Amino acid sequence: HKLWRTRDPKGYHVEYGFSCMGYEIAGGLGVRLAADQAGDDRDVFVLVGDGSYLMMAQELVTAVQEGIKLIVVIVQNHGFASIGALSESLGSQRFGTSYRYRTHSGLDGDTLPVDLAANAASLGVDVIRAQSLDEFERAVVKAQESDLSTAIHIETDPLAPAPESSAWWDVPVAEISSLETTREARGRYDAAKARQRAYLDVAIRESRSDPEA
Repeated sequence: HKLWRTRDPKGYHVEYGFSCMGYEIAGGLGVRLAADQAGDDRDVFVLVGDGSYLMMAQELVTAVQEGIKLIVVIVQNHGFASIGALSESLGSQRFGTSYRYRTHSGLDGDTLPVDLAANAASLGVDVIRAQSLDEFERAVVKAQESDLSTAIHIETDPLAPAPESSAWWDVPVAEISSLETTREARGRYDAAKARQRAYLDVAIRESRSDPEA
């Protein structure tokens, strides 16, 4: 993972295939059930942001009802930060990725007063609000000591980026746009596309041309 080193092959789980938003809490429940069945009493941490949390936070009720302990870290940045960063890289200026009131000129009003910590509490889990690194570390310890599901709520900078993966992602950019940023992004895309090599296709063609393959 780009953000931490996993010491255990079963220590990190994520749904990569279709980037299914809303998967995290439900996925954490499945991981915890599998761990319990295997006799592994490890804590299961779920890391989830605003967008995905708001799509399926209700599985916290299942955790409470079934007595399945989870530690859910809610990262609230008041928008879709991941897709916002992708939008910016494609020249689309993070369109529609911040939770703001609509004004006559668009979604550029004040930040919506969404309180995810209060929401999590209303679903029956214990909630700890952490406003500093020290508070977060203490919250993790307290959550681990508890027998109940706990949500740790933290506010983060909506524009703070995750580390780069150093890999190129083939996401096409609009060829025609009135936005200068989009036209510039298209130029970068075309340049990167020209350097792309279809390694698998080359290997297949080479194997077909080799009579002994």
